[in-house]
Amino acid sequence: MTDDRKQRQREEFRAADPAEGPLTTDQGVAVDHTDDSLSVGERGPTLMEDFHFREKLTHFDHERIPERVVHARGAGAYGYFEPYESCAEFTRAAFLQDPSVRTPVFVRFSTVQGPRGSSDTVRDVRGFATKFYTSEGNYDLVGNNMPVFFIQDGIKFPDFVHAVKPEPHNDIPTGASAHDTLWDFVSLQPETTHMMMWMMSDRAIPRSYRMMQGFGVHTFRFVDARGRGTFVKFHWKPKLGVHSLVWDEAQECQGRDPDFNRRDLWEAIEAGEYPEYELGVQLVPEEDEFTFDFDLLDATKIIPEEQVPVRPIGRMVLNRNPDNFFAETEQVAFHTANVVPGIDFTNDPLLQARNFSYLDTQLIRLGGPNFAQIPVNRPVAPVRTNQRDGYHQSAIHTGTNYSPNSLGGGCPAIAGADGYAFSHYTERVDGHKIRQRSESFKDFYSQAALFWNSMSDWERQHIVEAFRFELGKVNAVQVRERMVGQLAHVDHGLATAVAEGVGVAPPAPVNNEHKPVASPALSLENLRGDGSIRTRQIAVLVTDGVDTGQLTQAQEALSSQGAVVEALAPHDGKVLGSDGNGYAVDRALPTVASVLYDAVLLPGGPVGTPGVRSDEAAMRFVRDAYRHGKAIGALGSGVGILTALDPQGLHIASGHGHVCADRGVVTDCTTGTASEEFTRAFTEAIAAHRHWDRPQLGC
Repeated sequence: MTDDRKQRQREEFRAADPAEGPLTTDQGVAVDHTDDSLSVGERGPTLMEDFHFREKLTHFDHERIPERVVHARGAGAYGYFEPYESCAEFTRAAFLQDPSVRTPVFVRFSTVQGPRGSSDTVRDVRGFATKFYTSEGNYDLVGNNMPVFFIQDGIKFPDFVHAVKPEPHNDIPTGASAHDTLWDFVSLQPETTHMMMWMMSDRAIPRSYRMMQGFGVHTFRFVDARGRGTFVKFHWKPKLGVHSLVWDEAQECQGRDPDFNRRDLWEAIEAGEYPEYELGVQLVPEEDEFTFDFDLLDATKIIPEEQVPVRPIGRMVLNRNPDNFFAETEQVAFHTANVVPGIDFTNDPLLQARNFSYLDTQLIRLGGPNFAQIPVNRPVAPVRTNQRDGYHQSAIHTGTNYSPNSLGGGCPAIAGADGYAFSHYTERVDGHKIRQRSESFKDFYSQAALFWNSMSDWERQHIVEAFRFELGKVNAVQVRERMVGQLAHVDHGLATAVAEGVGVAPPAPVNNEHKPVASPALSLENLRGDGSIRTRQIAVLVTDGVDTGQLTQAQEALSSQGAVVEALAPHDGKVLGSDGNGYAVDRALPTVASVLYDAVLLPGGPVGTPGVRSDEAAMRFVRDAYRHGKAIGALGSGVGILTALDPQGLHIASGHGHVCADRGVVTDCTTGTASEEFTRAFTEAIAAHRHWDRPQLGC
């Protein structure tokens, strides 16, 4: 069944409908004029007694709250989670027991480094935080789109953030990691190497929040009804597959649409194309804690899926956009220590620090201890505490506020021993008080090498280019040299390629002890999804003379599969079709770019082809789509556009009167309707997302 308690609860806090009455002050006093301050005559001084003016300006002056130090720029959505089957064999968490019960959720996606006003498509980690409004209280799974982190111990977190944030002397760069202080820090901290490999991969520039994996990062603990513990790692897998931008696209998106990912999420939900993710877990029995060649408590390590497969346990669907960005997406407060019975912590030192830091952060950012009363943060489970007063207290309490008591009838009473209350996992802990890291945490390179060995050729090339770009922005030569030296511990070929690009001497080979193994689950090549083209953005380039019959048929065939098809022309309005009728244009070419779309279709038309071929913006559009490995379809005389880009015919097959599909370029030189064969081949090319095996034009 659908649990709509969170939606009903939100309705209690919805502001009055503006259409139901006149404008009022905060005290409910009706206002008949709000354009001019109360003054002495028309040109005299403003009067202090104008309470409406003072209230209005005072509230405006206090509209902003401190933004998050990290994860400041975000986007959120409501939805639900439902388990596939009971998970009672390893956890007693109520929301993981009954497949017929849907638990409300709120998810916030975010970038890490930049402020609220930065761009969506910067190279950065992405936050993936989920608040489950369970029947036993709120559970927050506060994760990222990468399964590891930069550091092993939370005491280093302020150092890392200070290093990755804009440099203190000039507050540059915004939303970017390509600068001296970050690379100085990571080159001096070998434990960061694995994470930096992820950061330099295409995982750091996701195509969409809907096409992005999520991870809990840490090893947590499931606890069953008997008190038995099981180590657990959490994985979110998007139904649409895992897809990324390339760096060139990401940079242009920052100018063309800095809200690229936020807009994509919002518009998909508004269109009823609800993002869906599968929750999976890796489970490790407690007795197997020390059977790995790494430490389960080390947040810079993954458990390779070949060693412990991911077990799917449920799905999450995001089906409702927030009503107010500030009230919900900005004020939502996540905390790793918000757990429910059946889920507990481990002694991961980074997780232990987060359990302290998040609560401390919310106190200052949201103005006091009552932030849990903000509607988006309120649990749907009943709340009975002895907490009182403080900033923004919205409840009217009665009775006693201490425990134990007799004057209040002993209420609220302590939960009984019936298994309902949270009970911390019983674990023996002893040792000396020391500041020392375990030897089991000191393998810094083997999993970085595992990641590199798992990449396809095109992913490796992108990683090399990313290191070259980032280190190329570093002024200090010694930092470049030191970082290249760290990469030599991962792979000598990688280090040499990066060194050549940043103008430092290649390092000497390092005698690495790690084995050259690979994990196919880490490569984007193997995470393309189920072959669907739902929500893929397809640009159709049109101009006067376009074959409207052919165009309409192709458009309907693609739209029927869930793709979003938009007609682009040199101007807004309409173009004159080959049938003499006007054809509506969705967007003018000067306002968009190839980077905002997943594929491009070139329909035919006796007049249309020259019109497009003579438009430099259109030709650049197609050229960029080809260069970025995107699917390109051409029909009839539309094939001539491709011929103009590749006059020697070396790389783009022309079709020669029939459908030809070659590395994501699908052509059909015949005129008339778009055949089923063409539509099928073009759909398959779009579903593959990218085609990096094609040669570049002009090669």
